Amino acid sequence: MKNSLVLGLLLFGGISLAAHALSLNPSESAGKRLYREGLSGSGEPIMARVGAADMLLPATSVPCANCHGADGLGRPEGGVRPPDLSWSRLTSTYGQQQINGRNYPAYTDGTLARAIQEGRDPGNNRLDPAMPRFVLSMNDQRNLTAYLKRVADERDPGLTPDSLHLGTLLPRQGLLSEEGATVAAVLRGSVARINEAGGIHGRQLRLTILDPGPDRASAEQALDRLIDQEQVFALIAPLAPALDSDLAARLERAGIPLIGPLSLQGTAQTSRQIFEPLSGLREQLIALADYATKSLRVLEGPTLIAYPDEPRQRLAAQNLSQYLQDHAWQQVRLQAYDSAQDELPLGSRSVFYLGSGGGFSRLAERLQTAGQVPYLFAASNQVAGDLLQVPSGFSRRVFLAYPFVPSDWTLAGRLALTQLRKHQRLGGQHAVLQVGAFSSMLLLSEGMKQAGRDASREKLISALEGLHDFDTGLTPLISFGPGRRLGLSGAHIVTVELPDQRFYLVAPYKPIAATP
Repeated sequence: MKNSLVLGLLLFGGISLAAHALSLNPSESAGKRLYREGLSGSGEPIMARVGAADMLLPATSVPCANCHGADGLGRPEGGVRPPDLSWSRLTSTYGQQQINGRNYPAYTDGTLARAIQEGRDPGNNRLDPAMPRFVLSMNDQRNLTAYLKRVADERDPGLTPDSLHLGTLLPRQGLLSEEGATVAAVLRGSVARINEAGGIHGRQLRLTILDPGPDRASAEQALDRLIDQEQVFALIAPLAPALDSDLAARLERAGIPLIGPLSLQGTAQTSRQIFEPLSGLREQLIALADYATKSLRVLEGPTLIAYPDEPRQRLAAQNLSQYLQDHAWQQVRLQAYDSAQDELPLGSRSVFYLGSGGGFSRLAERLQTAGQVPYLFAASNQVAGDLLQVPSGFSRRVFLAYPFVPSDWTLAGRLALTQLRKHQRLGGQHAVLQVGAFSSMLLLSEGMKQAGRDASREKLISALEGLHDFDTGLTPLISFGPGRRLGLSGAHIVTVELPDQRFYLVAPYKPIAATP
């Protein structure tokens, strides 16, 4: 009877199962903006005094959340350990004790204001010099205090005691529909696998998949829906190239983490919010270039970089060209192409190819017809499905970069992926995307476990940032860190014997040297 009553209330009483952010009154909302962004509710600029010299900076440069975290719990950074700002701790009747052992009374509204504005605790001790002193109006101070009384109770959207809501953008129509369906199957299978094992800290996972549509406008609308309406906690392995750099900016504004291999098809999107399990297109091309430099001796050129006339691929091609020239390659030429037209120049000793699979085989056919068989270099995920069409004259002259190879797979990893494929009726198509999505879910699961039962987006980001030598069972060991958001930074180099498509590893995975 009791369960029936609860179900009736949920179905007919308008109670939402979605995880919405804590409802804040206007003063608390203004305080939240000040806390997180350093902006006054009045619209007037706020300044902060920093360091012993009282250097004035805009508060937007040093908002409270930068050090204390969006959840107010604080996180060590640069040798400084910001304290927990939860109101229950600040106002404890047992008083406080700083890390240096100095005691002081519990905070009140007044002494908190003095700490924020003058840098002194309730015992009149000076706070750490790293703590900015904010120049606040009485109204701004009231708003900030009001929010600090609620910050510990505010939970990130998408997280309830019983559920964790994830979201992603995967195309159902168009050129990437097959890839979208493959990633969707892997994510659904991974969610089912985690839920069958009891979830994460007792929370069952829920996954919402939206189609980003045919263009940038529709992709932006789908992303806004995931963030604002669905209120997902995190994004997992999206495939929406139309968003490009806008994705990182939108995630940062909303504070939403994303785990997924975004830069497989183009340039990386540098953001604190984004964690990529696999090396991107840039890293794979550099690994190919390094192998060619050391083993094939083709620096004299001429070298052609062929790419589709599309912004992300163009930028990736330009970056590769600069890398080659910086490493003594000569006669490097860039050429945009339309794969339906016969317009690529001939006479190259090496060709780096960026784009779709169909263009790769057409390029090889044209070269063979012209009596030329240069070395061909490409990222495996861009061309692997087209290798059947590559002329046999290019046997062992095609070199592909792979983020992983079967020898990286442990018995447990292989079994887990095999079972998922069986349950989701998947074959081996788009293997790099499959492993990328599978690894993304493993990272999400591990990050949430380490974040603990009292998890938050900020804790998830911190947990992922602290992962080192994480074993997915399918890839080389993955590591992140402060300023490092690519779990892998190199690639295996494989050559192909045609037409039988026998693959031979010629250079095992090696992290590429860091470049600016």
